[in-house]
Amino acid sequence: MESLNLLIVLVLAHFVCDFVLQSDRMAVEKIPGRDRTLHWSWWLASHAATHGLAVALLTGIPLLGALETLMHAILDWLKARYRFTLAWDQSLHVLCKLIWVLLLIRI
Repeated sequence: MESLNLLIVLVLAHFVCDFVLQSDRMAVEKIPGRDRTLHWSWWLASHAATHGLAVALLTGIPLLGALETLMHAILDWLKARYRFTLAWDQSLHVLCKLIWVLLLIRI
């Protein structure tokens, strides 16, 4: 039950980071070629780091937060590059949360 609760909290935090804390400008400018005020990589890194911080705080494991930052950035870049649907993108992000929980069970 503890693992299920962690998964639920990680998924909820993901949606807060993706839909509440991400500004419209960030959502657009993190896409290569759509950046106007800062280079797209800064927008993408800061958005991914928000996710990483949430994972680190909720799990108490900064290394897991760093992995989340990296994976979130990769998935968002892939979404922009290959034009994933929102459903596909969100499913991949939730899958990452499931992987983090499964890793924690084994530690």
